[in-house]
Amino acid sequence: MRARLRPGGFTLIELLITLAVLGVLAAIAVPVGEVTVQRSREAELRGALREIRNALDAHKRAWDEGRITRTVNATGYPKTLELLVEGVEDARDPKKAKMFFLRRLPPDPMAADQKLEPAATWAKRSYASDAAEPKEGDDVYDVFSRSTRVGLNGVAYNKW
Repeated sequence: MRARLRPGGFTLIELLITLAVLGVLAAIAVPVGEVTVQRSREAELRGALREIRNALDAHKRAWDEGRITRTVNATGYPKTLELLVEGVEDARDPKKAKMFFLRRLPPDPMAADQKLEPAATWAKRSYASDAAEPKEGDDVYDVFSRSTRVGLNGVAYNKW
């Protein structure tokens, strides 16, 4: 009896099954990758908000302690976000050294245009504005994202 020699290579059915399996794996991997990227950007947003808000609170605390020169009708919050990086003169220091509250201003990771200056990426709320309807004003009491997209937790980024 003669053994039949089978030609090398894959059959059409084997190739189609392999492509189908690869397609299913790719369809699963893409959404998982998108969620991972979104989760990391949300962590970056939380960190940036915490950093800026802590700096705003530190500026207010220094003003309350008399380390920042008080002016009439001032709230103790900085006039601009850039002031947190530029620093303010310590009124109690005989050498008038500057106090710095941030090394750099982090940009909003959810901002549509990442080419803007970091301060321009944030929406700002003044001390005089209502929490339900935040508006910019004479000072910066709080910051929030301008993005209206909804996060993985179901809350819009501009409400964080």
